[in-house]
Formats: sequence, structure tokens, C-alpha cells
Amino acid sequence: MPIQIYNTLSRKKEPFIPRDPGCVSIYVCGITPYDDSHLGHAVPSIIWDAIRRFLEFRGYQVQLVQNFTDVDDKVIARAQKTGEEVLVISHRYAQEYLEAMDALGVKRAHVYPRVSQEIPAIIEMVEGLIEKNHAYVVDGDVYFDITTFPEYGKLSGQRLDELESGTRLAVDERKRHAMDFAVWKSAKPGEPAWDSPWGKGRPGWHIECSAMALKYLGNQFDLHGGGVDLVFPHHENEVAQSEAYTGTPPFARCWVHNGLLQVKDEKMSKSLGNFTPLTELLERYPAGVIRFYVLSSHYRSPLQYSEEKLQEASRGWERLLTAVDNLSHLIDSVAKIEVPTDVRDEPLNGKAVQIIGELTEAVAAARTKFINAMEDDFNTASAIAALFELARSINTFEGQMVEMTDSERRQSLEILQEAEDVFEQLGGDVLGLIDRKALISGSDELVDELIELLINVRQRAREQKDWATADLIRDELSRLGVKLEDSPLGTRWKL
Repeated sequence: MPIQIYNTLSRKKEPFIPRDPGCVSIYVCGITPYDDSHLGHAVPSIIWDAIRRFLEFRGYQVQLVQNFTDVDDKVIARAQKTGEEVLVISHRYAQEYLEAMDALGVKRAHVYPRVSQEIPAIIEMVEGLIEKNHAYVVDGDVYFDITTFPEYGKLSGQRLDELESGTRLAVDERKRHAMDFAVWKSAKPGEPAWDSPWGKGRPGWHIECSAMALKYLGNQFDLHGGGVDLVFPHHENEVAQSEAYTGTPPFARCWVHNGLLQVKDEKMSKSLGNFTPLTELLERYPAGVIRFYVLSSHYRSPLQYSEEKLQEASRGWERLLTAVDNLSHLIDSVAKIEVPTDVRDEPLNGKAVQIIGELTEAVAAARTKFINAMEDDFNTASAIAALFELARSINTFEGQMVEMTDSERRQSLEILQEAEDVFEQLGGDVLGLIDRKALISGSDELVDELIELLINVRQRAREQKDWATADLIRDELSRLGVKLEDSPLGTRWKL
């Protein structure tokens, strides 16, 4: 079925039909880099990383643009407080953000435009709005005239008269309408400024994203993303100024908004001071745990933050990795089974046909359920549930293998490898939850070989009924943090 995406503009799920066949263009509002990055910044980045990976998995060529608002009131306030240059501060925190995203396994955007480097494109757009009588100049400031855009409010679902009556704004007699917003601000002492036809100044907040999206993706690009807190006024104003400028709506074909990360029902933010820097969080939890925590909820739902929630995510992620690790050991054990040539391809008996057939169906069902979940408005929570269902089916299969001959077990290798491919391709490549490095928990090749050697010595001791030696090896390995698990197909281990 075609991918269905909930469009904030239409308030319903719609079939995804890209502007350019086989290609997907995405613009995501990025951060204002004036302080340490926190989990609230990671949430949309992880969500869009999963969306992008799934679209690429489905064969699309994706172009993802994510901006940095490196010139903003918050950065300027930080510079005035510390005495540093505005762009020095924003560059440092933008780089910190990128490094944190790298650590979280978030693929880098194709372009990271910065406001300070896109001034010519912004000025060109402001000039166009003035020429078309959608903006006007007052004392070096330029305002967008919202009365010239009759559809103002269509994204947020609010009417102009309701917005005006419900908003407490300081009255600016220079504006034609109380809700008019600045697309260019005249220079103030101590603030960065650039030359423009209206005198020195800097861009308004909303015009930046419009200009950068149009420059790098063109009009009517496919997906525009951001937090639900940006629907109004930021994205509403983007729609108005962009469609007034181009004259050919829509500016973005589909608006996709994620729920916010909340701490005790408040948005996690720097201004509220209720955040933990990502660098500290990544010291306490593996990246996979943080990704699992974010993707275990639907992207449009608010995400509640607490230490307990992260610990719960840690347990879930570890269960998933353990299932994949156990499957890997099972495959190794089955691959080592030596079957005489004359019975290697003997027909499966009725019970074995049933057992292998059930696993075959479970693998196919997991893949189908995963893809269907992601095609239904990128439901990562249901996609993860499909992986856990497969893990349970494999556990059941392993328990039933005692009823199979060596030849039958050997013939199950292909479907076990297909199950492993599902985990690695869908859980790993698409959701970024399964990393082969994480599965070995830092052990190197020599450690692997030494542990396998001890397991073989223990097995010899068990065969000779030397239980004291076998138990000693097991207990000493346990003391060192190596857990042994005996199964009908041999012993597997994990750190």
C-alpha cells in the first residue's frame, strides 16, 4: 500500500505522493545553538532519522535539509552576557549538536544551512514580498502584511479575528495590523547586522526557514517537519510569506509535526532549565537506549521524560539485543552441525515441516507487520512490536528443535538467517536500534576466542562427568561478567 502520512494542514492521513517520482525532499527546522544540546533536541532528529532511513529502504532518494538558526535573540542575549561573538557561540554549540547526533547514530542531513550564511537569499525574498505588496517598510523594519494573505491561519486552524482577540501583544502603532510580523529587523547596538536596501539589520525569525527551504529544495517540496510547538506562529507565518512570495501554493506538500518531550507535563527546554545535556545522558546510556526510548512511542504523541522511563527503555533495548544475540549464537551452532552426506537432504518429517513452517510464516509476518506499521504514518512503536513478536517465535522454535534430527536442524539454517536479516535490516538499518558492535559489547576477537576455548574445556569436563571443573569454569566466568546459557544445541555466552 502507499505510505500514509498525517498532514497537519489537512488534519488527516494522506497517501504520500512525492513531487518528483522516486525522490523525497524534506526540510526540518533545526536548533538555535546557544547552549548545550539536550534530549528535546534529539527527539525530532531521531524521529526524522528513522523516517529518512525507512524512505531510503523503500527505494526513495532522499534530500534532507536542516537549518541552524545561528542569529537569534537567544544567541545575541548569550553573547551580550558572556562577551563572546554571536557566531562563535552558535558555531560551538552547532558543532556540539552534530557530534551528539553522530553518537546517536543520526545520519547527517545533506545540507545544514545557517542564517548567517544565507543573508542574500533572505534579502531577495523580502524584496520580492515588498514588490508584491505583501510587506512594507517602517523605519528600517520590514513587516509582512497578513491581511494580504486571506488564508492566514489555515495551518493552525485558527481564524485571524480569533487570533487577534486572543493575543496579548504590545501595540506597535507602526504596524498596519497587530498580527503583522517582522521579516527584517533594523540594526540595534551590539547586535550583528548586514547591509540591506532598508539599512543595516538582520532577518526576522520566520523568513529564514522559508528562504532556505526554497533555495535548497524549491517550491512545493514534500515534507516540512518540526515540533508541534512550531505550528503557530512559526510555520503559520512560513506558509503565509512563502505562498505569497511564490504565488503557487502549496509551499510544502505535507506538514509533519512531532509531539514534545515533557518533564512533569512541561516542555523540556533550556529556558525552563529542566534539561540534562546530551553529553551527560550519553555517558549514562548507550545510544541504542535513547533511540529505543524515542521510537517506542508514535512520533505525534508527547513523550514523558523520567529516569524510570529511560531505565524501562534500557531493559526493552537489552531484551531486543539479547534476542538478536541469541539468534546469532543459534545460527552458529546450527551451521556447525555435521551431517553425513547420505542424510543431508533427507525429507523433513511432519513435525519438522510444521516447526520450520511456523517460523517461516513468523519471519514473513514480522517483515510485513514492520513495513505496514512504518507505512501507516511512520508508526515506529508498532514496528518495534513486530520485532519482539519475531523474537518470541524464535524462542519457541529453539525450544522445539529438540524434536528435530541433526539433518532437520541443519535445513532450518536458511530461515534462521532470514530472521537475522529482518532484525539487522529493519531493526538495524531502518530504526538504528541494532548495532553489531553493541551485540559484542566491546569484546574483541581474542576475548571471543578465549571464552570459546573455556566453553569447549567445560563441555569436555561435562562429557567426562567432571562437574566440579565444569561448575568452576561457569562460576569464574560469571564472576568476570560472562554469562553462560546452555541449550540443546550447545552453550552460548554474553557479557
